[in-house]
Amino acid sequence: MNAPQSARKPLMALDDALTQLLSHVAPLSGTETVATVMADRRVLAEDLVSELHVPPQDNSSMDGYAVRVADVTERSVVLPVSQRIAAGHPAQVLTPGTCARIFTGAPVPPGADAIVMQEDTREVGGDFHAVHIDAVPSVGQWIRRAGEDVTRGAVVLPRGTRLSAASLGLAAGIGAAHLSVVVKPRVALFSTGDELVMPGEVPPAQMKPGAIYNSNRFFLRVLLERLGCEVSDLGIVPDQREATVAALKTAADHHDLILTSGGVSVGEEDHIKPAVQQLGSLDLWQIAMKPGKPFAYGSVRRDAGAGAGAGGHCHFIGLPGNPVSSFVTFLLLVRPFLLKLQGVAASAFQPPFRTMRLRADFELPRADKRREFLRVRRNDAGGLDLFSNQSSGVLTSAGWADGLVDNPAGTVIARGDLVDYIALAELLP
Repeated sequence: MNAPQSARKPLMALDDALTQLLSHVAPLSGTETVATVMADRRVLAEDLVSELHVPPQDNSSMDGYAVRVADVTERSVVLPVSQRIAAGHPAQVLTPGTCARIFTGAPVPPGADAIVMQEDTREVGGDFHAVHIDAVPSVGQWIRRAGEDVTRGAVVLPRGTRLSAASLGLAAGIGAAHLSVVVKPRVALFSTGDELVMPGEVPPAQMKPGAIYNSNRFFLRVLLERLGCEVSDLGIVPDQREATVAALKTAADHHDLILTSGGVSVGEEDHIKPAVQQLGSLDLWQIAMKPGKPFAYGSVRRDAGAGAGAGGHCHFIGLPGNPVSSFVTFLLLVRPFLLKLQGVAASAFQPPFRTMRLRADFELPRADKRREFLRVRRNDAGGLDLFSNQSSGVLTSAGWADGLVDNPAGTVIARGDLVDYIALAELLP
């Protein structure tokens, strides 16, 4: 028998749900050393400190001529070329009254205090034995100073940095061939539902009435892997209590997180809730957001001796089954959870997203009681277009959109209103 309306718990605000979810997370303690070239999207386990200046010595930022400013006090000075310096080769002390032919990246010779770029010179007599200087240089012109980029002893990348292509280049630039990183979170992924079918197993023409292809499994796995997780795909678990319990027990022993989609409502065929409660604890949250109201967090006990981490339990997160609900709740809740689990600096996910104020080139005449995340796309006029069907079952909207409008509860939108836009590029790993 359903509880009377007055007895139902009020829906939880999304911000409160995120705060509560993150309060359960302690960063993983394990680390490993990996080759820098293989460390993309991994999280640094310790500060990366430079053992040298970058660049290591003053060098030229232009092809041209190294000179003493005191020798070029006016235009049309002719100087003999006393040496030629290429990148990667040593330089000799610059003889007063001469210049040095120099190339980009080459060390500045001792005694020189400026570079005259090639375009401001003219060759005299052929073979670059002398040049005509057509510009009066200033001290330090076109010279990159030693340590201008990185100084010896500086923290180049702090602990908790999620490594990107640029940061890996920076690490390589100070000679770091290997990096100490946090171990990958081990995530067990499975879906529940007798209606689910895997693509390739049944041709579209032979689908039984009520059957649907399991799209959630595909995008959730990709999102997990892009967030640096080691994913065990446990497939589809039938809508049976015993099968659900068995899948949870197997997954808990060797993983840090179990992530499921579907089965977190309160229907008779939703077995996730009682199964998790049998093996551990579960909080079933009803979040005041659309799409994505049903969300579950809990933990599953590990068998003694399983050797699967501190505390003897495995985190559990249950996402709603509708694909857009699953997609949006993953980005807004699971993503920051996993970043904290890997020890990523809190500034990277708190607040969980940034918004831009953009113009709505659409109308939303009917307000919802919940905070809505509308699938939208920027148009050539600088405004936002709304996908025509905002149903939580229409995954086309997520594939079409380049962002979400964060629309407060009870708010209608008129054409031309400024709204809060979240770029999906900010959320997608």
